[in-house]
Amino acid sequence: MTVKVKRIYEKQESDDGLRILVDRVWPRGVAKKEAVLDHWLKEVAPSTELRKWFGHDADKFSEFSQKYREELAQGEQKEAWDKLENLAREQDVTLVFAAKDTTHNQAVVLKELLEK
Repeated sequence: MTVKVKRIYEKQESDDGLRILVDRVWPRGVAKKEAVLDHWLKEVAPSTELRKWFGHDADKFSEFSQKYREELAQGEQKEAWDKLENLAREQDVTLVFAAKDTTHNQAVVLKELLEK
C-alpha cells in the first residue's frame, strides 16, 4: 500500500492510484467536472468546529492532530475512516486536499494513520 498526499490544484499523475478528496468543503476554483477524483469522503474530514478552531495554524497542529484522531473514532467519521482504510488496503491511494500548507493538514494525519 502506498499513500500519497497532494493538493487538488496539482496535476494528476499516472501513479496516483485511487484519488480521494478528504475535505469537507469543495475546494475553491475547481469545477467538479474537471476534478480528477475517484471518491469524495467529506465525512472523513475534520468537523467544521475543529477545522475552524485549527485555522491551519501550524502551532496548533499537534493538538489538532490529537483532536482529529479522536473524532475519527466516532460516528459518521468512524464509518468514513473505515471505508478509507479498506480502500487503502486494496490499492495505492492519493489523499487530495485544498489547504495551502502541505505539512499541517488533515491529509497528513490520515496518511500517518493509514501507514501504521
